[in-house]
Formats: sequence, C-alpha cells, structure tokens
Amino acid sequence: MTARSWLVPLALAVVGFVVCFPLAVLIVGSFMGNEELASTLGGVVAPGAGFANAPLVPSRPTLASYVAVLVDTPAYHVLVQNSAIIVVGALAGQAVFATPAAWALARFDFPGKRAVFFLYVLLMMLPFQVVMLPNYLVLNALGINDTLLAVVLPGAFSAFPVFIMHHFFASVPDSLVDAARLDGAGEWRVFWSIGLPLGAPGVFAALVLGFFEYWNAVEQPLAFLKNQALWPLSLFQPALSAETVGTLFAAAVVAAVPAVLVFLMGKDYLEQGIAATTGKDR
Repeated sequence: MTARSWLVPLALAVVGFVVCFPLAVLIVGSFMGNEELASTLGGVVAPGAGFANAPLVPSRPTLASYVAVLVDTPAYHVLVQNSAIIVVGALAGQAVFATPAAWALARFDFPGKRAVFFLYVLLMMLPFQVVMLPNYLVLNALGINDTLLAVVLPGAFSAFPVFIMHHFFASVPDSLVDAARLDGAGEWRVFWSIGLPLGAPGVFAALVLGFFEYWNAVEQPLAFLKNQALWPLSLFQPALSAETVGTLFAAAVVAAVPAVLVFLMGKDYLEQGIAATTGKDR
C-alpha cells in the first residue's frame, strides 16, 4: 500500500469527523435536560465553569427542549412562517423570471448577448456587501423596506439561477427546436414543450440551491428588516445561557429538518447542476 492510497482516505476521515462532530453534539444535546447540559457544556456557556465534554448518549433523554421550542415559544412559529414566505416568494420569482431569461440567453442570438451574459456572471460573483447599499436605496425608493418583500424581491431576480439554467437549456439539441419550429410551433410553445421538459433538471437544481440560500439567509434580513417581528428563522437568537442551550439546540435541529429533506429529494439535481457549471458531462 502506497502512502497516497491511505493518505487521502485518512484526510477525508479527518474532515468528515470535523464536520460531523458538531452536528452530533447538536443532536445529542437537544435531547438533554438543562442540568445535564449545564454539567457537560458549562465551560462553553459559562466561562470559568471548567472544561466542556460531549457525551455521545444522553444519560436522561428528554424532549423538554423540543417542547420549549415548539409549544412554549410562539415567536418561533412566526419565524418559521417568515422563512417560508421568503423562500416560497423568492423561488416562485426565480421560476417565473429566471427560467425564460435563461432560455433566451441560451437559445436566441441578439446584439449584446455575450455582454448580457457577462453581466449576469458579474452580478452573481459580487458579494452581498457590494450590492447591499444600491439594493437598499432601490427598495427604499419603492417603499418596501422593512417588509418581507424587501428580501423576496432581490431573490426573485437573482442572477445565479439564470447561470445554472442557462447551461441546461444550451444543451437542448438544436434539431428538436428546429423541428418544432418547422411544425409551426411558436417560441413559447417550443419553450414549454421542449425547453422546460429537457431543462427541468437545471431548473430544479437552481431552485434547490435557492432554497438553501434563502432558508439560511442572514445578511439580507439584517440589512433590510428593522422590525424583528419580520425576521426569519435563521435569526433566532435567544440569550445564550446554561438554561437556553437546550432550546437553541432543539431550534437548530428543527430548522435543519426542511433543509435536509430538500437535500435528500434534490441531491441528484444538485449533482447535475454542479456538473453543468463545471463543464463536465452529466
């Protein structure tokens, strides 16, 4: 056995442990009572309380933290509702606006096409901090700052889903499109009957990635929403203490469940989307 043959698996195992260990602590801690959490994680939440330890199995499993989050914290339900509105609104906008935009960039030739596509790529690469102020000024001029629409609207017109879908629509065989046009199909008919069915993996890949982005959005709500009653689930921030650690753990686990389900249902589309953006065969 060569050094390389075992070095790569070892490195992957180390990385996997670093990634999975905090998740294991999170899930296990969510089933611990406050007393057990205080004794195991006291060194983290209360400086000077000693070292923290992370048992793999709770000594006295309990659902008290989940009851505290789902029953005794009505504000948590409001946060979930806000997150759902933001995600559904942004993804619906992307499906309506990004899909035909990507088809047009992939299938039509017009003056300035390369410049327009370059602009999409440039906007996609710019960090949020660069576009935050222009977005704020535009949203303020529209009178929708401090509303959920202030987060939904920029997401609906995001450049990233156009980039993802473009690669799939560009791979649609020209022969199918030309045959449909010869049969008298209009451009919208070609788009609905040929483009969308064949480009559906790209559309789903873009929407899955969009779900992750806006379900976990932090910067956009902080920048555009002053009213904390409108904050999404990603900004759930109770005061950290030995008494609230279990609530935080349970809230994080509940918030992760939709993301995990979406990932499991859309992982095949994600793989195809990543392959398309890297230029590899799907």
